[in-house]
Amino acid sequence: MHVRNLADSESFVTADGSSIRELAGRVAAPSVNQSLAEATVPVGGATTAHYHPIAEELYFITAGTGRMRLGTDERDVVVGDCVVIPPGVEHKLTNTGAEPLVLLCCCAPGYTHEDTVLTEPSHGESATPAPAERSGT
Repeated sequence: MHVRNLADSESFVTADGSSIRELAGRVAAPSVNQSLAEATVPVGGATTAHYHPIAEELYFITAGTGRMRLGTDERDVVVGDCVVIPPGVEHKLTNTGAEPLVLLCCCAPGYTHEDTVLTEPSHGESATPAPAERSGT
C-alpha cells in the first residue's frame, strides 16, 4: 500500500510555470495511469498557456480565486469549482485574488513535462502554436 502525505511532497516547477507538490504519479508514487498534485499560482501570477496532446486534466480549486481560459472560453473560478480540461485544448489559469490560488490537479495518464506544449513564451523558451482545431481559434 502506498500512502503519501502532502507535507512529505517536495515542490517542483512544471513546464507551465506553476509550483506543484505531487501526491501520486510517476515522480511521487508508482502510479502510471494518473497523477494527483497540489498546484499553487502566486498572487498576481498565472500559468503559461499550454496544452497536453495526450493527458486529460481536472483542476479542483481549494483556495483563492482565479480566471480560467479554456480554448476561447473564459470564466472566473472559486473554491469548490472543478474544471475539466480535455486533451489538446489550450488552457491558462490566472490568479485574480489577494491570496495564493491553490488547486488539486489530476492528470490521466499521469503528468509528464514531455506532454506539455507551451503556446506562449515562458522562462526563456520558445512557444508552439496551439492546434487551431483544438484551441477553438
